[in-house]
Amino acid sequence: MVACLSPKAAPRKAIKAAKGDRAANSFDVIARKWFAKFSPSWAANRSSKILRRLERDIFPWIGERRMAEIAASELLSVLRRIEARGAIETAHRASQNCGQVFRYAVATGRAEPDPTGDLRGALRSLRLT
Repeated sequence: MVACLSPKAAPRKAIKAAKGDRAANSFDVIARKWFAKFSPSWAANRSSKILRRLERDIFPWIGERRMAEIAASELLSVLRRIEARGAIETAHRASQNCGQVFRYAVATGRAEPDPTGDLRGALRSLRLT
């Protein structure tokens, strides 16, 4: 027996499937999977700082974006927001964390090469006192 589908049902299903794929490969989802995998080996204080940094400084700007769509220039603009408020060390740490998330995404087949390598030297240097 052949199932009869309305012509309107097929495009809606395709759109729904695309949205599901988009959400599954978003920076937020993959970063949380990375965090869940590696955070048990970290001290509680470190874990909370990293998650807070991602939730406060990164997710609002690129959290819903697909990993494959995030360019180095877009990530740099997010990091510059952190830098602009004078939190230079936080910007560098956020860059490191984003790089770890991207490398995890590449290893699990959810993203192309890590764009954070292209950002070396783009942020202000930390002053050592």
